[in-house]
Amino acid sequence: MQAANRLQKSLKKGEPSFGGWQMLPGTNLTRTICRSARNLEWLLIDLEHGNISDDSMHEIVAATAACGVSPIVRVAEGQPWMIKRALDSGAHGILVPVTDTAEDARNVFVEQHPHGGEVIQFTGMEYLQQANDSLVIAVQIETKAALENVREIAAVPSVDVLFIGPFDLSVNIGHPITNPEKMDPEHVKAIQSIHDAARAAGKASGIYCDTGEQAREHANKGFQMMSVVTDMVGMRKVFKQAFDAAKGDLENFVINIFMPPMIKSYNILC
Repeated sequence: MQAANRLQKSLKKGEPSFGGWQMLPGTNLTRTICRSARNLEWLLIDLEHGNISDDSMHEIVAATAACGVSPIVRVAEGQPWMIKRALDSGAHGILVPVTDTAEDARNVFVEQHPHGGEVIQFTGMEYLQQANDSLVIAVQIETKAALENVREIAAVPSVDVLFIGPFDLSVNIGHPITNPEKMDPEHVKAIQSIHDAARAAGKASGIYCDTGEQAREHANKGFQMMSVVTDMVGMRKVFKQAFDAAKGDLENFVINIFMPPMIKSYNILC
């Protein structure tokens, strides 16, 4: 946590901050991601849905920080011991999933932001002094209950960011996303209400995006913490585009030159 927290700096300035999302283990992958994107300020290490173990998390956090990027850890759930492990690894921030009430938020952060007490034995006094000033604490708003309690959650002093999980939220409120380009009006309204609650409390709002276009759109709306792409989505897209480009004209060439007219007609009809 000694390195500069780039995400926190952008949040304090009121500027948008764009990040990556790592779900697969491996520090070579981490370094590739961090060195590939010019505007990458933070990398989320996903322990909830990703295939990343505790030891891998520690290595990825260190590799991310060494690249000058802020490592943010999404813990599997808001258990104090999970959060302590993430913080002990040197994470610049945490993302806590499924935070449904203000009490959920307070229960998490009373363990992490004490001004003295037993947590000292886990992290040391120096760490505690830095933690209150240097960590980014984000809670995920992704259920109907969280939506109903969002203003109370935003009012919890230790919360820095209300981070929206749009897909889980859409399912939970009964308006699942079937087309990311055309979301249900009630879902759009829910996202806006979370953003408004964050702004009213003087907090930042963030949202999961898996394209640069989505991230830019939300930045233009005043959101501050946007993912741009995950490792798995990004690799799928790049591999598909590359192989489509390589095989596209070749497949047309084979069909037009080598296939008999009868077979070509049959394929057109099918």
